[in-house]
Amino acid sequence: MAGADRIARTTDRAAVDAPGVRIGEGERMSGAEREGTRRRWSLGRPGGAAWSFPWSSSGSSGQAAEELVAGLLSAALEARRRRDETEFRRCVKVLAQGQGLRQVVDRALLDALNRHVTLAWHGGWQPADVVRLVGRRLEARHVRLVTDAVAAEMRAYAAATVDDRWLDQLDAIGATVWWGRDEEYLREDGDRTVMVACALRVIHLLATLPPLERLCPLPGAARRTPGSRGGAVDQRMLARVRALLAKAESTEFEAEAETFTAAAQALMARHSIDAALLASRTAGPEGAGRPEGRRLGVDAPYEGPKAMLLDVIASANHCRSVWSRHFGFATVLGFPADLAAVEVLFTSLLVQATTAMRLAGSRRDGSGRSRTRSFRQSFLAAYAQRIGERLREAAGEAVREAAADAGRDLLPVLAAREQAVEARVEELFPTLTLVGAGAVSNREGWISGRAAADRAVLDVRGKIAGGR
Repeated sequence: MAGADRIARTTDRAAVDAPGVRIGEGERMSGAEREGTRRRWSLGRPGGAAWSFPWSSSGSSGQAAEELVAGLLSAALEARRRRDETEFRRCVKVLAQGQGLRQVVDRALLDALNRHVTLAWHGGWQPADVVRLVGRRLEARHVRLVTDAVAAEMRAYAAATVDDRWLDQLDAIGATVWWGRDEEYLREDGDRTVMVACALRVIHLLATLPPLERLCPLPGAARRTPGSRGGAVDQRMLARVRALLAKAESTEFEAEAETFTAAAQALMARHSIDAALLASRTAGPEGAGRPEGRRLGVDAPYEGPKAMLLDVIASANHCRSVWSRHFGFATVLGFPADLAAVEVLFTSLLVQATTAMRLAGSRRDGSGRSRTRSFRQSFLAAYAQRIGERLREAAGEAVREAAADAGRDLLPVLAAREQAVEARVEELFPTLTLVGAGAVSNREGWISGRAAADRAVLDVRGKIAGGR
């Protein structure tokens, strides 16, 4: 990619170059950026210590309680930053058990959660991103709390001013208001100390989030109109694709899985081409809208090969992928129909690869030492490379067939869209590094992975009559 620094990582025993993945600039924060992130939750007092909270006090005793709670919250968060668990627990104990502090502490925690969720939105984070990262760094109880905090914060916005993509994420993570009073979603559940510690850990994580690229309008700023995005992705087509891929994932017969997966790819490829032609004819190449972005989870273990798999799927479907390894996601940029194809295909092929990998079982060397991890790492890397080869073949065939029907107009349209996607990548990620996803050290795993990818052949020619 233009402007990217390529870091070559060669494989060893397999003697094959694995594909690279782009990693975003956010993966490499400078010392000044880290210091700025730390200061986000040190709210402006000389010396940078205590927080302030916006509720009005009722008398000197109320003000004293608020100041005490503010100081304890600041001290607890500072202890989290220093990883001083003893001091953190001391602050939590006083906040949870201090006489007469219950209401003040609850209001302080709720206010801090609300404000830092809002700050996350302004920093480019979206609901699914926040919930995914909390699940990656903390535990299930923290995920429940931050999901409820997101639902509470979203009450401030009319639905007509929230982007469809945002609403889809809220629905996917189950962010709904189920409580009567806000204090209920803190979920004390008989152990106030655990509740306070849980809330503070979530607040600390939210307060130290680095900025991300903004992919859609903030809540309250979108202007949704009926049918404004309805033509971008044919939901009936998408439902058919998902049904075909579900059959490919569930069948025990390789030939059937091949047919179902190929049929799904045929539908997606043709829909993408039709959407490109329609946009160019109705609005012209320059008026077909800007490429959009969405973030897809890339989970442990074996994140590197999984990111490679997503990257080759994105490239074959006229998109680009940038991996943020420390946050557990990749940002995929492209036009709506292509993004939908990438998401459903990545989900399905990852399921198929994982199933095949597990069926292959564990591995040990001649001395009895486990070789399972290297086997699976190599398996998935080989699978990703081979899938990339097959997808490029299938994509080329789909374009040739469509060009025969559409005439010479198709190729300039597709080229213009590719250029628009590349320009969007350069705009959002001006500095990227292209890296390998880890050494391939297990020859058996590499061979097995390529064989599994061959069983997921994506030959789109004539698989289904209704694909067009």
